Amino acid sequence: MKLMGWAIALAAASLTPLAASAQTPEAAQPQATSPTETAAAPTEAAAPAPAIDYAAPTPGIGVPDGRKGLQEQVTEVGQQAADFHDYWLLTLCVVMSLFVLGLLVYTIIRYRRGANPTPSRTSHNTAIEVIWTLVPVLVLVAIAVPSIRLIRAQYSPPPADLTIKVIGNQWYWTYQYPDNGGFEVVSNMLKEKADVKPGERFRTDADGPPLLAVDERLVIPAGKVVKFIVTSNDVIHAFAVPAFWSKMDANPGRLNETWVKVDRPGVYFGQCSELCGARHGYMPIAVEVVPEATFNAWLASKGGQPKGAAQVSAGDAAEAPPGAGAPAPAGDNAAVAQPTTNQAAVAQN
Repeated sequence: MKLMGWAIALAAASLTPLAASAQTPEAAQPQATSPTETAAAPTEAAAPAPAIDYAAPTPGIGVPDGRKGLQEQVTEVGQQAADFHDYWLLTLCVVMSLFVLGLLVYTIIRYRRGANPTPSRTSHNTAIEVIWTLVPVLVLVAIAVPSIRLIRAQYSPPPADLTIKVIGNQWYWTYQYPDNGGFEVVSNMLKEKADVKPGERFRTDADGPPLLAVDERLVIPAGKVVKFIVTSNDVIHAFAVPAFWSKMDANPGRLNETWVKVDRPGVYFGQCSELCGARHGYMPIAVEVVPEATFNAWLASKGGQPKGAAQVSAGDAAEAPPGAGAPAPAGDNAAVAQPTTNQAAVAQN
């Protein structure tokens, strides 16, 4: 039995070199690569364009400056509302106040005790009662007609050239551009130099006033109708920019709409205008209006593209042969991008 065992062992050893020679040479084996090693791509086409330089705010334009009255309006609806307020409502209020004050002075002097030792026993006056009923009605009608006209202009927007989704969060804003590739911008207030750690970005005068400067501005093109779809991820906020005459509540689970058309490039500031928690006062809004060419450059710096380019790309993809340009399957360890907000960027018509 021992001799038989030794014979079997020798036979197995003699077959090992033959099995090794039948295998594929080591040099022909595909080399394993890490999940991060991919085929070289044309970096010039894929890399985003350099970021644009943000403009410095213009004193007195779009910035609170301590004035008594409204900020200078830069939208057509805002200018109509400001004119209605300054030239009609204030004039009417002044005239009515002076008229009532005159009646009070006249009554005090004319019907004082010294001038009327015997008090009047008049119980009513039909003519006066008709007058003081009709005059307030006419005043209200005079206010209502232009007010309704203004509300109609504000809530009957023309077709939008651009749609932006505005999402309120505790305590920052998120801006999504569904027409330009679906990218989003997260905007936080910039702190003062004394409040940040070494190496962190802090507010400068070029960014804007204290409590209003942000790290990422909402950028829109000048002369274009921009529709804002406003909502919230948590509690009720309000998106408000005084120079645009624009204010819209941001309610969780609800989409509200407003619009602007700004012809003057510049930087315009606003704030959350609904009490939303402990840091409600630290939710500024900074909107930069730029020429269309600058806006397209900014889109490229964020990895987006103009609205028309997105539609053309979709059409080209539909005409391409099946499988052309299809991305390679991701490796098992490839990282999956997670959304930064709870609400997807969905284009609205």
